[in-house]
Amino acid sequence: MYFPRERPIFENRYDAGRQLASRLEEYKKQSVVVLAIPNGGLPVALPVALALDAELDVVISRKLPIPLRPEGGFGAIADDGAVILNQDVLREISLTQQQIDYQVNRVRVDIRQRSLLYRGNKPLSIISGKTAIIIDDGLASGYTMMAAVESVRRRKPDYVVVAVPAASAVAVGKLTKMADSVVTVTTGFMPRFYVSDFYRYWHVLSDAEGLKCLREWRVRRFEFNIELLQNRTKGIERDY
Repeated sequence: MYFPRERPIFENRYDAGRQLASRLEEYKKQSVVVLAIPNGGLPVALPVALALDAELDVVISRKLPIPLRPEGGFGAIADDGAVILNQDVLREISLTQQQIDYQVNRVRVDIRQRSLLYRGNKPLSIISGKTAIIIDDGLASGYTMMAAVESVRRRKPDYVVVAVPAASAVAVGKLTKMADSVVTVTTGFMPRFYVSDFYRYWHVLSDAEGLKCLREWRVRRFEFNIELLQNRTKGIERDY
């Protein structure tokens, strides 16, 4: 029998993002790009990007679902084609290469569609020489994030940070080997780890909600730049 956590740590994903932002203050004065894994990572990433005055973009990484058991996964694939396979799960479920290829191709189609939805014709953000902070709403197995890190590494960032509100100790161990830093608000050591247990209000996020986060960041960023320009103009006027 499974018993969930009695006291959630986060009200919702936005609250989780605010708490996570407080753990990332050291990056505020650096050249940072925040990369959210949609959909669930976007409302977490929004408060972080605003707190750090950083760019916000997405890195699309999707689970490779087990046939007839789509709630489980045997790996993940990212938007540039990076594939991470869970060899332990593959040995357990004995998938053929044909079944693996079929699932990989299905997920690639989904990723292309989501890339068009979130990015359209816009190119990938330039992260070469910058700090890339990759954010999701939590890590259970960690394979979706591992594929995202593999993908982001190919774009030559100076430093890669994995940042999530909650993660299993197993996932943290895996990501520590791939990222330069792993930041969490809390790490769970329970035998059965469910990200939703750490949230009071949890639901599967729609594409519309994810896109709303990106629009809000653009509006808030535009308003900030206008205010900054006005303050600089006032400063020049005082000098004269």
